[in-house]
Amino acid sequence: MKLRTQIASVAAITACSFNALASEASSWTDVQWSFANVSVNQLDWSKGTEQRTGGSKEDFVFLEIEGGAGFSWGEVYGFYDLENAFNDRENEDGKEKRVATKGTMHYYLGDSNVTLYTQVYHFNSKGFYETNTVVGVGYRYANDSGLWIKPWIGGHYVDSDAGYNGSNGIMAGWVGGYGFSAAGQKLSVTNWTEIEMLRADEYKEGNGNTGVNGAVALWWHPITQVSAGVQYRYANNKLGLAGNNNAMIYTVKYNF
Repeated sequence: MKLRTQIASVAAITACSFNALASEASSWTDVQWSFANVSVNQLDWSKGTEQRTGGSKEDFVFLEIEGGAGFSWGEVYGFYDLENAFNDRENEDGKEKRVATKGTMHYYLGDSNVTLYTQVYHFNSKGFYETNTVVGVGYRYANDSGLWIKPWIGGHYVDSDAGYNGSNGIMAGWVGGYGFSAAGQKLSVTNWTEIEMLRADEYKEGNGNTGVNGAVALWWHPITQVSAGVQYRYANNKLGLAGNNNAMIYTVKYNF
């Protein structure tokens, strides 16, 4: 019941944010571009991370549904991850079923590349949940070479059952990529990074003053319907642990 309640909560927060920010949009049906996929992912923690964490970090498989769309007034993106999908929520720590969801939105400000930006991320596992909400500004850049990047910055709010709820400083980040061909194959490189700064005193006591979270990936697109990738996952004072943590993720996607 708690899992369903938390998923419903983050969905409601995301929906309310999107509706409020897009209140001037004439329609959600004038889709200019869109994508959607499902994927199977294997995350393998580095030996160093496993040693530093005393074995509390377990390798795991997760299933993901991901998608996004662009409109005349802005764009949206989101994913739903089910970690340890075939395990029980009450399994031992590291092997329990977990859920992670995220929704983001860029609302275009006139004809400029500046946007009103918001994102909501929610994580739920046995005995723990945390929702991170960011509201701020973003920017969109792309060129004909295949390079694109969307940086953003905003105020950060945390809702958690781990002892802190409220304003938690500033979060900044970006998502970007570059598409290219090599040896007759379609490839792309993508990167996303989030940096938490000026955390609240109560929050940084066990988490540090700043946190970094992200991944860089190389993707192979042999056919339109299928993509495969290798991601390097990195974090510092994030993912429930102080210090540096890193992993490799191996992914196969089916693109709709």
